[in-house]
Amino acid sequence: MPASPTKIEAALQQLLIAAQAHSSEFVQSLPLRDADVAELNRALLTSEHGRQRLLELQQNYLRDWLEIMRSSGARHQSAHGDRRFSAPEWSESPWFGTIRALYQLNSKFVSAVTALVELPPDTKRRLDFFSRQLIDAMSPANFPITNPQAITRAFQSDGESLAKGAQAFAADLARGRIAMSDESVFEVGRNLAITPGDVVFENELIQLLQYRATTQQMYSRALLIVPPFINKYYILDLQPHNSFVRYCVDQGITTFIVSWRNIPEQLGHLGWDDYINKGIFDAIEVARSISGSETINALGYCVGGTLLASALAVKTAQGENPVSSLSLLASMLDFSDTGEISVYVDEGYVERCEQRYAERGLVPGSQLAGAFASLRANELVWYFVVNNYLLGDSPRAFDLLYWNADSANLPGPLYAYYLRNMYLENRLRMTGALRMQDTPVDLAAIDMPSIVIATREDHIVPWRTAYRSVHLLGGETEFVLGASGHVAGIVNPPQANQRQYWISDVSPLPDQAVIWLDTAHETGGSWWPHWMNWLQRQSGNTLPARKKTGNRKYQPLEAAPGRYVRERHVCSRTE
Repeated sequence: MPASPTKIEAALQQLLIAAQAHSSEFVQSLPLRDADVAELNRALLTSEHGRQRLLELQQNYLRDWLEIMRSSGARHQSAHGDRRFSAPEWSESPWFGTIRALYQLNSKFVSAVTALVELPPDTKRRLDFFSRQLIDAMSPANFPITNPQAITRAFQSDGESLAKGAQAFAADLARGRIAMSDESVFEVGRNLAITPGDVVFENELIQLLQYRATTQQMYSRALLIVPPFINKYYILDLQPHNSFVRYCVDQGITTFIVSWRNIPEQLGHLGWDDYINKGIFDAIEVARSISGSETINALGYCVGGTLLASALAVKTAQGENPVSSLSLLASMLDFSDTGEISVYVDEGYVERCEQRYAERGLVPGSQLAGAFASLRANELVWYFVVNNYLLGDSPRAFDLLYWNADSANLPGPLYAYYLRNMYLENRLRMTGALRMQDTPVDLAAIDMPSIVIATREDHIVPWRTAYRSVHLLGGETEFVLGASGHVAGIVNPPQANQRQYWISDVSPLPDQAVIWLDTAHETGGSWWPHWMNWLQRQSGNTLPARKKTGNRKYQPLEAAPGRYVRERHVCSRTE
């Protein structure tokens, strides 16, 4: 049956408007400042060298443009390795070949202009970031009338693909985010976060989960896991085959994990000290009580590691040592180089946050998720725009991306404190520069065995920045570098036999991360077994396993995963 032009045109028009609106909104959300553009213009036009180089770029652009138009794109080099242009139409059709070639020419010109002049580092980083985001957003693959796959699919389906795409866009607009996974497949407590255990403690901020033993013998010293509070804890307890929690339990480790609450409006006043007291201190004491050990091992992931190290520094300053070893996964203690996320954080932005959240307020989890997604826009934004909206396909089921979309709100005062003292002023690394729980903190006073684990392609916690932690902590410290990124590099179960990691026997650890890497040797597979060998050495003797969770003081309250992880709070429009 031939396609109906009227039906296709109507769906195409609806989706074109949606795509244009999405691109415009995305670009406007980026942290480009008028002052940055003015500074670029001054640098280009006030020097003879800058003007001459700009003229050369313009002349080269015009020459290449004319060549593309003469050849109708047919002889222009194809984009090998760029999956956005993998469809044969981009190379076989002169029309789409020309569109692709012009886009590549424009991209090359924008990149060359931003690279042309010397600018202050912060300005240069923002301009580089913005130009790359603009280049990605303006790809002809992102628009229905310039994407040959979308056009072919529309005619083959009699416009049904575009109609599905428009429906998907409307649904995503209503939920406030792009669907990256088939969310109907997963459910927390049904096929995610199903390692058997119980909630053994709760307060207004956390539930503490203890997992049931699966071995006959357990180590006497328990492990407390502190996940990031900007996400749900179950990134470390996804499905049985890739659950970090289950792996720990199966190795004879009595395991506790903090389940942070998705903050409702009534808790919008909480700050950094509240998270230390109610999130870390309470969890430590409960884990010690239930395990019957004077000390426990502790692990922090991402910002959970920053908070955990802060709390341990406070305890040390107060003369207490309830933790005997520290593991940090993809965490920063020194914020000298935070990577591209720093383009969002400057004095003006932090001041606005401090004014807005002086007493209370909520930071939407979707806002933070959007900022992180922009760091890998082609993979985490535009791929789904094309797949879901232009082609009308449903995203595949993927547990990591389901979790990624299940974001959590933060209290405004906590967020403002974190931005000011860590990201902007980098004060945690300075001895006594911060007071927490009315106590000056010193990371060097944390005198215990520590292991710092980073991932080589981490776009949120650059591995060289994570490496700096080894020279801030007291005690003997080891560094391990895993492959892949911030999430996939951490959630890398041994049975998958994927990726690799790097360790070094050099002692003392070099000052520079790149020097450490020169001394490191590569091992295939997951870093989990290497870390587990280290942890077991810190975990005391083995004892007959207790099959029940909790104790007389802390009775099980409900089965894992508990209520808090299931809570979904949407920020009001005034937040």
